[in-house]
Amino acid sequence: MSTNMTNNPVSIYERRESDARSYCRSIPATFVKGAGSVMTDEDGKEYIDFLAGCSSLNYGHNDPDMKAALIEHISNDGLAHGLDFHSDAKGGFLTAFETHILEPRKMDHKVMFTGPTGANAVEAAMKIARKSTGRTNIIAFTNGFHGVTMGALAATGNGYHRGGAAAELSGVTRMPYDMFLGDGTDTADYLEAMLSDSSSGVDAPAAIMLETVQGEGGLNAARREWIERVAKLAKEHGALLIIDDIQAGCGRTGTFFSFEGMDVQPDVIAMAKSISGFGLPLALTLVRPEHDVFGPAEHNGTFRGNTHAFVTARVAIEKFWSNDAFEKELAEKSVILSDALQEVADMVPGARLKGRGLMQGVDVGSGELAGEICAQAYENGLVIETSGSDDEVVKVLAPLTTPRDIFSKGLSLMVEAARDVTAKHRVAAE
Repeated sequence: MSTNMTNNPVSIYERRESDARSYCRSIPATFVKGAGSVMTDEDGKEYIDFLAGCSSLNYGHNDPDMKAALIEHISNDGLAHGLDFHSDAKGGFLTAFETHILEPRKMDHKVMFTGPTGANAVEAAMKIARKSTGRTNIIAFTNGFHGVTMGALAATGNGYHRGGAAAELSGVTRMPYDMFLGDGTDTADYLEAMLSDSSSGVDAPAAIMLETVQGEGGLNAARREWIERVAKLAKEHGALLIIDDIQAGCGRTGTFFSFEGMDVQPDVIAMAKSISGFGLPLALTLVRPEHDVFGPAEHNGTFRGNTHAFVTARVAIEKFWSNDAFEKELAEKSVILSDALQEVADMVPGARLKGRGLMQGVDVGSGELAGEICAQAYENGLVIETSGSDDEVVKVLAPLTTPRDIFSKGLSLMVEAARDVTAKHRVAAE
């Protein structure tokens, strides 16, 4: 490299990384360490992490038990990459998943390993539905986010991301999500009418796909009765029900799956993000046996199953989901989070809380205001981001394992940031 290049004051990221980079624009620190719920930058400044890899680090950074198991696996020359070979790591994960997740919930789903991202799991789910039913149309919902590969992007509602396709996106019919048309309209009535009238123009669907809480869409949490009715409509009309639990799953809403406690048994479930437990790439699609329709390698990928992720995922399941102690802890933290968010909402006229469990935020009515609050929080030592169609929601995705003292401190930094920003706005208006 030339002297001019090494002495260039423009950072290596600006010089060489694509303009598609995102989070680092509002959170520009160079991080060198992550432990639990705290990240440290190259200058030694610590930040409480309330983003958690966009819910890919539900168990925090470098959980010691997962780390120890992974180091042991690597030190013993455990398989590093295995396509879809049988391995002790994959067998251990599947056994733990069957024992602690599927069987207690009376779920008979097969586990299909896809490529390593959530979009891969969604693509597989959509293909399964189409092949199983012989239909092509997928019903998805306003403000849904399912990924940015072409099939998943067709089901994604966000206009900015859809514009990135630079091509026609087809095969999906958009329907209004719960409460999208306001308190006075049950959008399940609209869905039923469109499916029941042969002249509605809506082709018989292969699947109805939804998130029970829309993460990127602004923490819109559908009511239980709406979800149950949509599930019933799917069954009545011969469509598969696909639940995208990529962000809302793995405990984020308070239970392992976001639909637990509801009279719902999805035909297909897409999972990724925290399923590895350690932030390692891993995605899977759960499918009822009667819809397990792919032949060998009909849907494949070189990285369909990350062996190192199998090791940490097994530990995560055995450590956190072998009994109900973790769920009880999450319920308690959810109340603490709601109380803190209400403090922020009380500072902004018209602001309201959204989401459920530890997937909550506050809609402050403006992307500019939400961005200012998150920017001030970053200066205070808190990593937190926005979501929503206009980035109007200050969104908390703290690691589920965050110790109470750090959790409270992080929430205080958020409230303090909101107080500082709203005070500046009041002064400017006077």
